[in-house]
Amino acid sequence: MKKHLLTDKKWNEIINNNSQLDGKFYYGVTTTKIFCKPSCNSKNPNRENVIIFKTIQEAQSMGFRPCKRCHPHGIRLSNEEWIVQVKSYLELNFKKKLNLNTIAEDCHGSPYYLQRTFKNITNQTPLSYLSGLRLNYAKNLLQETELPINKISIDSGFSSDTYFMTFFKKQVGITPSEFRQNLKGDIYG
Repeated sequence: MKKHLLTDKKWNEIINNNSQLDGKFYYGVTTTKIFCKPSCNSKNPNRENVIIFKTIQEAQSMGFRPCKRCHPHGIRLSNEEWIVQVKSYLELNFKKKLNLNTIAEDCHGSPYYLQRTFKNITNQTPLSYLSGLRLNYAKNLLQETELPINKISIDSGFSSDTYFMTFFKKQVGITPSEFRQNLKGDIYG
């Protein structure tokens, strides 16, 4: 696929939400894998994360999904499809500092609606799903590397190693050090 240039003119049309260019081009945000019409009134993305598409099909063929807020393909996205988008966003961005407001803005919804819809569909909150992703990533690092635990906590997206150790013990029943030691015992014991 030929990559289309994000010109200053197109960037200005995006940040000014120009509805006259809807249908002329679409823009995708690489960090969310969501594409929008130029008139979308979602939070402005970082310019370096924007890619331009001439058609909806082009965006979808690159793995981008339509925005729930601006409906670039003219069809309302179901809540189930939106939650799939949110989960994909979390899987791609779990290492970043995220809160409910950030997730909702980046996924083009309100925090209240996101919380309620995510919980109804998955039986957990977006932040508990995010914590689960971080925990699983940390477990893999504990198993596959010799990185220090404080480095693993930060690399996994936890705000501090103290919080990580407390959360890990609450969820797993043992500390990260004990978890790693038990794995060594299984391999060498």
